[in-house]
Amino acid sequence: EWLMAFKTFWESAGEKIGQNIKYDLSVLMNYGVEVKGPLFDTMIAHYLIQPDMRHNMDILAETYLNYETISIESILGKKGKNQKNMRDIEPAAVLDYAAEDADITFQLKQLFEPKLAETGVDKVFHNIEMPLVPVLARMEREGIKVDVDALNTYSGELGEIIVRLEREIIEMAGRPFNVGSPRQLGEVLFDDLKLSDKPKKTKTGQYATSEAILEGLRKSHPIIEHILNFRELKKLKSTYVDALPELVHVKTGRIHTSFNQTVAATGRLSSTNPNLQNIPIRTENGRKVRAMFVPANDEHILMAADYSQIELRVIAALAGDEAMISAFKNGEDIHRATAAKVFEVAPEEVTREQRSNAKTVNFGIVYGVSAFGLSQQTDMSRKEAKAAIDGYFRTYPGIKEYMDKQVAVAREKGYVETITGRRRYLKDIDSRNAVVRGHSERNAVNAPIQGSAADIIKLAMIELDRAMRDANMKSKMLLQVHDELVFDARIEELEALKSLVIEKMEAAVSLAVPMVAEVGTGANWLEAH
Repeated sequence: EWLMAFKTFWESAGEKIGQNIKYDLSVLMNYGVEVKGPLFDTMIAHYLIQPDMRHNMDILAETYLNYETISIESILGKKGKNQKNMRDIEPAAVLDYAAEDADITFQLKQLFEPKLAETGVDKVFHNIEMPLVPVLARMEREGIKVDVDALNTYSGELGEIIVRLEREIIEMAGRPFNVGSPRQLGEVLFDDLKLSDKPKKTKTGQYATSEAILEGLRKSHPIIEHILNFRELKKLKSTYVDALPELVHVKTGRIHTSFNQTVAATGRLSSTNPNLQNIPIRTENGRKVRAMFVPANDEHILMAADYSQIELRVIAALAGDEAMISAFKNGEDIHRATAAKVFEVAPEEVTREQRSNAKTVNFGIVYGVSAFGLSQQTDMSRKEAKAAIDGYFRTYPGIKEYMDKQVAVAREKGYVETITGRRRYLKDIDSRNAVVRGHSERNAVNAPIQGSAADIIKLAMIELDRAMRDANMKSKMLLQVHDELVFDARIEELEALKSLVIEKMEAAVSLAVPMVAEVGTGANWLEAH
């Protein structure tokens, strides 16, 4: 009744202002209301202006308006199982809280709108982030089906593997200990097995046994491989295999992840409940989790589309490196082409190992990989790794120039930009601390690359959503994970959807290098990828 009184307002062409407006859109969708007209989200506006700050309304009101907001707990009670729901509260009791929400967002809009223009991110806001909000709301609402029975079976299988690994680790150690305890593990590795002359310690004085440290010791003892596997499987089981069935919505039978536009400073989307970005895909056990995501029913098939080597294409375009641009334009295998030039052999003579090493160099360079780091990630010695990096910069001189220029730009302006003008501020670029400064310098190089890739896929999503709705397609866009989009495709629409997805993804931006989208289908996400 209340809602219907405002239906004409929601569906009018006027601008709608809100804080985290995707939530409002989602709630209204549940009542059959589709919000029309341009949107202005104060949370996203602030994220673009100050990417590294927090963006919740209480903080924004205090910081910019010197105002303390009404606490939600004063209306609903303290967080926990006894906290009431908004629908249990009399409208009169919520009146001040709701009015304050509207007042503060309106005031913040007046402050943030000129700042968006001043900092040059108004186009990113109006052309990318705002049009993306309803797209994400629809994706979240649709959700994706998971095979709960298969997950439960897999949980049992993983449990058995974990128990076996634990037993083998204890045998290798030569004495019983709690493998899950970092303190006890450190004692076994460094006191008993003496795997390092100078083991690192944590602030509390115990041996450090982080994944990075264990990776560095991988070649020193077979126990390390087992420990890394043990940790990976424990995490996989608790974070995904056991957690996913709990996240299935009672009414829809699907998982409805939340996509966040204001978390990653680079401009990438993140997701929660579950965090889809972190499902491991490099290991067979991790990939199996993707096999648990399935189509809605027999009339659908899952389709996955991803950009081929988007970050390398972006850096080639940003750097204007002729050799790399030409390799992409000619449709060459970029890793084979790099290997041929770096290792000075004919392309057809490149070995699998050389191509693999060149691939690691291609992806590692923009993240500031050192000869030591490269030798750790490959079978190359430190000397060979240094020669490979030197060879890479000789092959692609424009990349080295671009990297140096980006650091200089960051020093001069205090920020770097993506192809659309999204900014990443780097306040530590002149830090006296070499480690902190080095981190900022690497960000100066890779933030525009990661951020530009994020901008491109967001633009593709907006265009795809519009085109699919215009064509009255029954297929749905469900997920975005890094450079990949996942669809629930109606079988009779499959070919039309494939063509549309490739067309819109490849035409999202016009750069010196062609964008290439690859599409796969299958009975689950793993098969489709």
